[in-house]
Amino acid sequence: MDRIRIRGGRPLQGSVPISGAKNAALPLMAAALLADGPLVLSNAPDLADIATMAQLLRHHGLSVEHDKAARTLTMSGAATELEAPYDIVRKMRASVLVLGPLLARFGRARVSLPGGCAIGTRPVDLHIKGLEQLGAEIEITAGYIEARGKLRGARIIFPQVSVGATENLLMAACLAEGETELVNAAREPEIGDLAMCLMRMGARIEGIGTDRLRIEGGAPLLPATHPIVPDRIEAGTFACAAAITGGQLHLDGARLEHLGSVARVLRDAGVDVAETHTGLLVTRRNGLRGADVMTEPFPGFATDMQAQYMALMTVAEGASMITETIFENRFMHVPELMRMGARINFHGSSAIVRGVPKLSGAPVMATDLRASVSLILAGLAAEGETIVNRVYHLDRGYERVEDKLAAVGADIERLAG
Repeated sequence: MDRIRIRGGRPLQGSVPISGAKNAALPLMAAALLADGPLVLSNAPDLADIATMAQLLRHHGLSVEHDKAARTLTMSGAATELEAPYDIVRKMRASVLVLGPLLARFGRARVSLPGGCAIGTRPVDLHIKGLEQLGAEIEITAGYIEARGKLRGARIIFPQVSVGATENLLMAACLAEGETELVNAAREPEIGDLAMCLMRMGARIEGIGTDRLRIEGGAPLLPATHPIVPDRIEAGTFACAAAITGGQLHLDGARLEHLGSVARVLRDAGVDVAETHTGLLVTRRNGLRGADVMTEPFPGFATDMQAQYMALMTVAEGASMITETIFENRFMHVPELMRMGARINFHGSSAIVRGVPKLSGAPVMATDLRASVSLILAGLAAEGETIVNRVYHLDRGYERVEDKLAAVGADIERLAG
């Protein structure tokens, strides 16, 4: 099993290319089920989760070509298999996004309940209730969601914000008869990216970027080409890398408006985040200071940035309170950061981080995707050598992170086996 070795204490300097967003690419790939295609996605990242979704789409009968040199994904053909099996779906929770497109287009679908990182329960009840409001009949039997029926437009009010449910119902509504309104819809940039792609395919959608989406369904969707939006979580992660090492990085392709309150919190902590013509320039000019955060749906502070920000706060002056409101088990990186000398007390959904002058390198173990990269950030700032074990999580969501960091001055390498 691969490991990452880091020798810390080197300020990062230079430019980092920000890859296409994993969390945008996965629903975009699922959207290929809505039409015979081809659907061509540019700026496609080379990630384990992308390979898993490609495997699932091929299982359904689509042709999927990933040209890694050209960074394009091309999907074409109509689904011939309407079951998404456990052996594939268990690897990645986003696999449930095939449910809405399959049901809307073919009138039935059988999809295993999803898996993914062990950071808390991720129920699909909002997906199911929304599809039922569109006219589907749904049963859960033997670990599978079995859905059937002809979909018709409806007004759906989400009791809480859900990115996955918004994506699934947005795609399904494009082929449902009549108008669908999604109220209290998620506003993440990846939702807007999906909606823009669907419109390129011929869908009629209003309210993009707001919490109220209106979809006029029923029209067939057509071939299209669409660029995947840059990964705001990768951008935020490299912003923390610049800050924790006292360096300066230009994040090529990153967009300030996609960071939401992450940019504001970093500025509160003493980090300069400035727009340029081609991305963002992130600089730490003086010392870091503690700043409190609470994770919230976009444009609030992203839960996917919580672990990275906590690593940053371990070397800040003063204390910071970090409150996690999205997932109940997302502090599993805390004991590993404490092995490196971090001072963290946590109870329930909140953690108090008291900054220390220096972290110390140590062997640590990754527990999930974002925890993996938080330990790498800590290693970049630590004295001595850090070995991050179980980095297969990392490959699900970060493209060649060790190569990108090495290119801007980090002493980092991947160790095989």
